[in-house]
Amino acid sequence: MVFYRKYRPQTIEELDSEVVRDKLTNILSRPSSFHALLFTGPKGLGKTSAARIVAKVVNCEKLNQKQTAKSRKLSVEPCNKCDQCVSITNGTNIDVLEIDGASNRGIDEIRDLREKIRLSPFQALKKVYIIDEVHMLTTEAFNALLKTLEEPPNHVIFILCTTEPHKVPQTIASRCFHMAFKKATANELVRAFLRIAKKEKISVDKEALFKISEFSDGSFRDGVKILEEIYSEVGNKKITKETVEKMHQAVNLDYKIGEMIKFLSEKNVKKAMLLVDKITTTGVDMKYFLEKLMLKLHELLLVKVGVSGEQSGMDILSIEDIRMLMDLLTNAYSKLKYSVLPQLPLEIAIIEWSTQDQSSVTLPHTAGDARNDLLQSRQNPRSLSERRQSEKKNFENKSKSAFSSPSDGQSNNTLWHELINKVKSQNHSIAGVLRGCSLKSYNEKKFVIEARFKFHKEKLDEKKSKEIIEKALFQIGGKRIPVSVMLKS
Repeated sequence: MVFYRKYRPQTIEELDSEVVRDKLTNILSRPSSFHALLFTGPKGLGKTSAARIVAKVVNCEKLNQKQTAKSRKLSVEPCNKCDQCVSITNGTNIDVLEIDGASNRGIDEIRDLREKIRLSPFQALKKVYIIDEVHMLTTEAFNALLKTLEEPPNHVIFILCTTEPHKVPQTIASRCFHMAFKKATANELVRAFLRIAKKEKISVDKEALFKISEFSDGSFRDGVKILEEIYSEVGNKKITKETVEKMHQAVNLDYKIGEMIKFLSEKNVKKAMLLVDKITTTGVDMKYFLEKLMLKLHELLLVKVGVSGEQSGMDILSIEDIRMLMDLLTNAYSKLKYSVLPQLPLEIAIIEWSTQDQSSVTLPHTAGDARNDLLQSRQNPRSLSERRQSEKKNFENKSKSAFSSPSDGQSNNTLWHELINKVKSQNHSIAGVLRGCSLKSYNEKKFVIEARFKFHKEKLDEKKSKEIIEKALFQIGGKRIPVSVMLKS
């Protein structure tokens, strides 16, 4: 039997989440205070295990021999030895029913359940209905269940488990005692690993267990599976931190995301594209990968602006870089649904990001000029004002003649850089695409852009893109000029 099933927690004390242990202890010390529980949280945190423990506590023969509240507060742990506890552990108790919400989601199944609820327990003290993935029930099924939750028989307890609490109707959730299972901390995960390692007599360093916890994404089940996979490979050899890194990083998604961010920061197209190919080959869902990648960038952004104090160890992107990357990845994510190849939108985003011209543009008014202006303003305020007026007049004259002069190589280059800078202030994504194109020709009636790639042409041909470019041209030359995009042969 696999580790996560073999060592499923059987008592409250064996639950590795401290918050869950404390809450369950408080609730079960007064069992008459609830008739329905709602367990929510990501996969692999022990929601179903906790539900089975609750079923054992309310039905344990030895625990319920003393009915006083004072005696119950002394211990709420099931004995795991009486007939009720053993049968619940084995899944053979006819009064404790586990229902898969995905397979029994219709109104007919819930109506059948309502009819059986009226019958008293066969042997147990309480009938317990554990409905897993309850969010999968249909609207009609939820409505049928609602009446039962409003006025349940005294001998019935409902435990609803879900990974998507937002899909559970508020009318249902409001009638349940809600317990949120949060992602496990590193210490909680290591506690679970040590319990299993001790029973299986696995030789392992504590550092290795903390490294496994990094790969577990806060899930007890995922972490235990990783431990078992590594143990099956190394056998009786000692598991070290280096062993974990060597065996698991090659297939770990978080590791790949870290590598992708590193390649993007270096603008290394080749390595980034090879990584996309590797991800696709290993069968990773591209939508899920993009979601995780953007979540990681969001974490980096929060650290950058000082909202989060957690150090990511990846201080390799500026706030502006993160913002531009998020724009490109959001655009790629929106195109996934209609893409022939699932990896194509991400590959295009990588090319757009990596081909952007990052050369610094010398601004007409630098920090040094600002210091000089400050000194001049103190000595002669009028001379500074006159100089500024002269600069403004020269710019206006230049703008008026921007499209009246003949198109040549030098003027094309100057105007093109000016256009990119104007567009950048409105939309970084479009400015990035323009950097991968060139100016073919222009006059007072037409502005022709030449694109090297088809996807660049398609992006610039969009209505929104043309509006932004034409607005920027108006700001430069004071005239509305239609924009045309052609593909370089």
